[in-house]
Order: sequence, then structure tokens, then C-alpha cells
Amino acid sequence: MTMDRMALHELLEKGSDTDLLREMIGYVAQSLMNLEVDSLCGAEHGERTAERVNQRNGYRERAWDTRAGTIPLQIPKLRKGSYFPGFLEPRRTAEKALTAVIQEAYIQGVSTRSVDELVKAMGMTGISKSQVSRLCADIDERVQSFLNRPLEGDWPYLWIDATYVKVREAGRIVSVAVIIAVAVNTDGRREVLGMDIGPSEAEVFWTKFLRALMRRGLRGVKLVISDAHEGLKAAAAKVFGAAWQRCRIHFYRNAMAHVAAPQRAMVAAAIRTAFAQETAKAAHRQWRQVADSLRERFPKLATLMDEAEHDVLAYMDFHPDHWTKISSTNPLERVNGEVKRRTDVVVIFPNEAAIFRLGGAILLEQNDEWAASRRYMSLETMTPLGHTDVSRLSAVAT
Repeated sequence: MTMDRMALHELLEKGSDTDLLREMIGYVAQSLMNLEVDSLCGAEHGERTAERVNQRNGYRERAWDTRAGTIPLQIPKLRKGSYFPGFLEPRRTAEKALTAVIQEAYIQGVSTRSVDELVKAMGMTGISKSQVSRLCADIDERVQSFLNRPLEGDWPYLWIDATYVKVREAGRIVSVAVIIAVAVNTDGRREVLGMDIGPSEAEVFWTKFLRALMRRGLRGVKLVISDAHEGLKAAAAKVFGAAWQRCRIHFYRNAMAHVAAPQRAMVAAAIRTAFAQETAKAAHRQWRQVADSLRERFPKLATLMDEAEHDVLAYMDFHPDHWTKISSTNPLERVNGEVKRRTDVVVIFPNEAAIFRLGGAILLEQNDEWAASRRYMSLETMTPLGHTDVSRLSAVAT
């Protein structure tokens, strides 16, 4: 124990050394392995005791790739049986995907300097080009299986949002929309349903995307939540016959664009009074009163409120317990943020397949986390939303 404290003290004394974090992780990992092996042996290293049931048999070296960098470890070996530390899990799917994206970018002619920067951003010391086919094949199979899986049951609430990334296309660099769909089923469980890539967010693209979800079994959609996309609004009505909820957080931002900075706090507080009402009827009445009170000073804002009233307050036609979650796209913001954070490392994708590979892998990881967590909405409040006209859905999906 004294030697361990001395070693730890020496590391801490390095202060601003750029390798400190990596060395600290290595020190802790090595200590954990030694403690675990001591427990398996029934005695500490070099200790003579009657309780000993096994002995150490040297070490085997292993490089551990982490986000702090590549850490060399010495994994203890045993004379009887084998030992492998539980914390050395295989690389996560999304990290494999990022590796494959980097390699593909290299093969497609991206500069060596750019690839080196991407590798360093991952905290790795280098990657072999021979890994490309193996990594890509493994990841693509898992991602496509996930993104095209059959959907079962009813999904009353559907959130859809887009983030933009850059990709090489016919010798040019263009910006494309990465569309992500998340929904909650009548069991109260949240899942990532799908992902697609398109040049724009026009109604034709939205209709194609929603019909593809229906062909996989999506049904029972009562409310679609998104930013102010008129194309999506029209597509949702055409494909699902569902109501549309305009994200109220995005509406705030649109509304504040019509108000000078000194008055924004006052105007925002006035609009929030409509959301504070306990019934939909009261909320609509308060909304119109606020719009009328602002009309003289902020005519453009009042007009916006007139046009957006039913879209922004659509969530109030559903169970009050769901209001905070279905009034905005916030449940999808964290997913979008993670996708954006990881894709920003790549900067420019070599092709759309690489976007699907990385984006799909991130969504697969997120879906696994949700599957292991508690219900997003209670079973009691979701069950009444689960009745579907199956014959109509079959006709619309085609």
C-alpha cells in the first residue's frame, strides 16, 4: 500500500504533464487487476499463506486504446486457469465505426495530415489500413440490421429532427440532412426507429421516409413532434393522419427574432403564461390574449403567434403527464448532439455509406442504453393510445 501511494504521488506531482491523464488511467487499471488477481489467488503477490489457492505466472502485454490515448497494460497470468479483467470490454460499436470512417477517408484520398488529426482526436496512435474491410463489414451488417428491423406494436408519439453534415459527392463537398426518428410505444418504451439522408427536407423526402417506416411496421402514430417543417407537417397528415406538434423551444427562438433584445425576457414570460395553463381550452384563450396584447408593438410576432397557435399547443390534447416530453424535440436533442459531436471529428465524409456507418452505430448504442433503462412513460398512461386502423395503414404504406 505504501508503494502504491508513492507511485500515485509521483504521478500527481507531474501537474500539467499532457500524459498525466493517460498514466493515471493506466495506474488505476493496473492496480485493479492486481487486486482482482490477489483475490483469485487468496493471497497478495509474494505472500506465503495457507489460504493461497493459486499463483501468478508472469504477465502478458496488451495495448488498451482509450479516449485518453493508447495505454500499455500488463495483464497478470495464473498458473491454474486464466484471467481477463472485466473492464477491458471490446471497443464500442461507434468507436469501431469512427475508425472505419477514418480509414475510408484515407482510402478516398483525404490528406495524410487530416487522417493523423482524426486519429489523434480518437486518442489512438495509429490504425492499419488492413482493418478497413473487416471493420466495415462487421459494422455495416449490424447497423443495417438495426435500421431495417421490423417494428411491432403501436407508437403514439414520434419525434423527428435533422442535423447536417458534409459529404463528398461527384467531386464537390455538399451539406446533407441526416434525419433521425425516435418514438415511444404503448409500453412506454423509447426507441430509435430509423435514420435517412437527404439533400433537403422537402415534403417528398419526408413522405418517402415516413412510408418506409410504415412498411417496416410503424403504426398507431397520434402525434409527430418536430421543428417548423411544413413538408413534414403535410407528410405526417398524409401518411399517418396524425397531429403535428411544433417544437415550442424552437418556436421561442423564432419568436424572439421579432423582438428587440431588451424586451425579449418580458415577451418570453408573457408567452409562457399560455403553457402554464391546466387545460387546452385555457391555453388557447391565454395564447390569443397574449398575441393581442403584443400586436401593436410587435405586429410580426403577433402574426406568427396567430399562425402557430394550434401547432405549438397541439400537445395539450394528450395526457397531461406527457406534456413536458411531447411539447418539444428535447428528447431527441441529446441523440442529435452525440451524433453531431462524433461526426464533427470526421468533418467531411467520403460518401453516404460512411455517414450511415457512423451515425447508425451511434444510434444503435443509444437504443441499447434506452432498452436497459426504465420506461420513458408510464404504462398506465400509454395503453389507452394503442388502437390502430390496420386496413388504412396498409393502403397508405403503398
